[in-house]
Formats: sequence, C-alpha cells, structure tokens
Amino acid sequence: MADKRSKDSMSVNEAGQKGGQATSQTHDKDFYEDIGEKGGKATAESHGREFYEDIGRKGGEHSGGNFANDPERASEAGHKGGQHSGGNFANDPERASEAGQKGGEHSGGNFANDREKASRAGEKGGKSSGNRNS
Repeated sequence: MADKRSKDSMSVNEAGQKGGQATSQTHDKDFYEDIGEKGGKATAESHGREFYEDIGRKGGEHSGGNFANDPERASEAGHKGGQHSGGNFANDPERASEAGQKGGEHSGGNFANDREKASRAGEKGGKSSGNRNS
C-alpha cells in the first residue's frame, strides 16, 4: 500500500497506531471486551452458518492438521469439548444422530469398503462386551 502523506503529515498507518495507543491509555479491559462482544454479535447477525463453517475449516487447515502432530493436546481438547457439550450430546439426541451420520459418511460408510477391517472391529467389539460366541 502506498504511503499517502505530504511532507508534514503522517501516514494512515501512523495515525491509526497513534489513535490506538491513545485509546489504550484511556480505556480498560472491560471496554475492549464490550466492543469485542458487540462486534461478534454484529458479525453473527450479518453472516450465515456457511461463513462460520468456512472460517473454521480455514483455521483448521492452518493449525497443523487439527492436532495431527500433538496427540496429547488433541486428547485434552477432546476431553474439554466433551465436558462442555453436555456429555457427548446427552441432551440432544437429534444432534448426536446427525454427528454420527456425518462421521459414518467420512469413515467410508462404516467399513462398507473393507470387509476385513469390519471383521476385526466386530471381533474387538465382541471381546470388549464379553460376548464370546465362538
């Protein structure tokens, strides 16, 4: 961006920085929290669900693969998310069903294309439940 200023004036960037510094000296944390909340509400009113899905997806792409390189951090995040979700959709069975359906679609159709994998999963499930029919 071109530096638009005359010999005796400041650039737009310099003016913005100077104004920001002056504001920070006269306003406290509550002021910034308040304007942040107002901005968030205004954005929510002017943008639809697709907007938030898009920025969430973009953020995930830039986060290093959604914890791909840090399983411990991923586990902590999942645990915290589970605590805040009300116990794995316990209070919203419709949402749980929708999430399960999406997960199934992304998993390749619940082993539809891999009979051997399905067999191993069934065997593990049977052992875990204590039902041994062999």
